[in-house]
Amino acid sequence: MKINALQDLKKVRQKLAEAQSQAQAVAAAQAFAARQRELESNLFVRAVGQVQRLPVKDQVNLVRPAPAPIAHQRQKDNQAVLRDCLSDEFDASTLLDTDDALSFRRPGIGRDVIHKLRKGDWSIQREIDLHGLRSDEARVALAEFIRLAHRQGLRCLRVVHGKGLGSPGKTPVLKSRVHDWLVQKNQVLAFVQAKPSEGGAGALVVLLKSGA
Repeated sequence: MKINALQDLKKVRQKLAEAQSQAQAVAAAQAFAARQRELESNLFVRAVGQVQRLPVKDQVNLVRPAPAPIAHQRQKDNQAVLRDCLSDEFDASTLLDTDDALSFRRPGIGRDVIHKLRKGDWSIQREIDLHGLRSDEARVALAEFIRLAHRQGLRCLRVVHGKGLGSPGKTPVLKSRVHDWLVQKNQVLAFVQAKPSEGGAGALVVLLKSGA
């Protein structure tokens, strides 16, 4: 009986040792698997960056990019240019009176305004030099100049058109066209030929309506 009991004890110890060894092996396998999962998770984060869990509905609210700004001011400017188109066929003499010195006043503007313009009561605030430009270039440049000056609240301008000495036959073509163009501009109240010190027969002093 003692021998059997001793053998049975050895068997129990062996089984306990095997069970302990097996438990250690399982624990080691579980630790290895956890370590692998951690490494794989770190690799994913490094590859795609930080992520955020989706809400319960498994939907994400995408922020749409803001639409490109519409150039409203440019559209207005283009429309204004169309409105301000000046005609070379317009003959101011058929509608308005002018004198030999190329002065002009819109109906309702007193003669004293012409007198003050000639005296220089209004300081010239800005000028444009059209001398040397082709007719179509000068027409566009003058229309834009008048429009911007009026928007900025300027009142008194000088328009240099030259005396036409370089034109064929020395005929001041641009000079007469500038006169007709200015008459077509509603912003223009009056204009006179500039004083000799300000350009004389090669320039005009122009008075605009008040207000931007």
